[in-house]
Amino acid sequence: MEYLDKIGRLAKEAERELRTLSGGRKNEILERAAVELMAAEEAILAANAKDMEAARARGMSPGLLDRLALNPARIRSMADGLRQVAALEDPVGEVLWMKKRPNGLLIGQKRVPLGVVGIIYEARPNVTADAFGLCFKSGNVAVLKGGSDAIHSNRAIVEALRRALAESNLSEGALQLVDSTDRQVTTEFMKMDAYLDVLIPRGGAGLIRTVVRESTVPVIETGTGNCHVYVDASADLTMALNIIDNAKTQRVGVCNACESVVIHEAVAREFLPQLCDRLASHHVEIRGDEMACRVDGRILPAAEEDWGMEYLDYILSVKTVKSLEEAVSHINRYNTGHSEAIVTRDYENAQRFLDEIDAAAVYVNASTRFTDGGEFGFGAEIGISTQKLHARGPMGLRELTTTKYVIYGNGQVRP
Repeated sequence: MEYLDKIGRLAKEAERELRTLSGGRKNEILERAAVELMAAEEAILAANAKDMEAARARGMSPGLLDRLALNPARIRSMADGLRQVAALEDPVGEVLWMKKRPNGLLIGQKRVPLGVVGIIYEARPNVTADAFGLCFKSGNVAVLKGGSDAIHSNRAIVEALRRALAESNLSEGALQLVDSTDRQVTTEFMKMDAYLDVLIPRGGAGLIRTVVRESTVPVIETGTGNCHVYVDASADLTMALNIIDNAKTQRVGVCNACESVVIHEAVAREFLPQLCDRLASHHVEIRGDEMACRVDGRILPAAEEDWGMEYLDYILSVKTVKSLEEAVSHINRYNTGHSEAIVTRDYENAQRFLDEIDAAAVYVNASTRFTDGGEFGFGAEIGISTQKLHARGPMGLRELTTTKYVIYGNGQVRP
C-alpha cells in the first residue's frame, strides 16, 4: 500500500537521525514540544469537541467518553508529561557491563533504541503525546495509529508536536500519524514488518487480540485490566473501603481500575453493607455470589462471565472466599495479569499474596490505580505490559530500548 510504504520509508530515514541524537538535544526538543502543545490548546480542544460530539451521537459509554475527553488541565498534563520525560535520565548508550576475556577482548553490552515503534491505540488522545515523548527520548521513531473516535484530536496534537520537530530541523518522519480510518489500512499497518521493529497495541481486549493474532511485526502485548482487591480477614475495613472506592470510581474507563472485589467470609457480613453504602453514591452496580447476595439485597446475582470481565463501567463483581488460598486461586484464574491488591494487617498473608499472585503489579494496602508510568516515576508510559518477555508492567524509557554487544580488540583472530 503506497500510503503506508511512504510512512515506512520516512520512518526508516528518521531512525538513523534519532539513533545518534544527544540526550541534551532530545531534551531541548521535548521542552519545545511541550510549549507547542500549550500554544495549540484552543485548536486541540476544538478538534476534541468534534470527536466528543460524534462519540455521544454513537452512544459511547461514560467510561470511554472520559478517556476521549480533553480539557485545559489534561492538555497541561500532557505538556507536563513531556517535560517530565525530558528530565529523566536518558537510557540510550548506558553500558550495562564490560568484561575482559583471557584473549584480551573487551566485551560489553549497552542500551540502544528499538528503532521504529508502531503504536495502535483506541480513543485516548493523551496517548499520542505520551507515546511521542517516550519514543523520542529513547531514540525511537513513533508511528501512531489512533482510533477513529479520536481522529480530530490526534491530528491536532500531532500537528503541534511536529511543529516542534520542524523548528528543530528534524526529519518529519520522526513522528507520524496513520490518520486513515479505513479498516484495510489498519490491517496492513499490522503487517509493516519491513519498516516497524515492534508493534504495541494499547486498548481493549478486542484490539489486543486482533493485533496479537494478525500482526507480522513483533508485538509487545499490553493487557486489559480485570484488577482485583482482596479484603483479608484481618483487613482494616475503613482502609479497604477507601482503597476500593478509589480503585473503582476515580476513573472507571482505565485498565488499572478495580473490576472485582474478593472478600474473606469472616468480614463479609460486616463489610458488604458498608461497601454497598459507599458505592451507592457513585451508582455502582454490584454483582455477587450467593453469599454476597444473601448479605445485602442490593447486590445482584453474578454470572460466570462476571468473574473475568473488564467492565470499564460502574459495575463491580464481588466474590466471597473461605481462605487466602481460595482468594489467590480465584484471582489467578480470572485475572488478566495486570494489577492485584490485598488489604490486610497480617504480614505473612501479605507476603504470600505478593509471592503467589501472578500479575505485573501486586499491591499490599494500596489502590491498583497506582499502576501508571507517571506514578512509578517514569514520566509517562507507553502501556502496561502484561506479558513476561522483554517488559512487564508500566513501560517507560528503558522498556523502549534493547541492547547490543560491543567488542574492543587489538587484532585478535579466532584460532
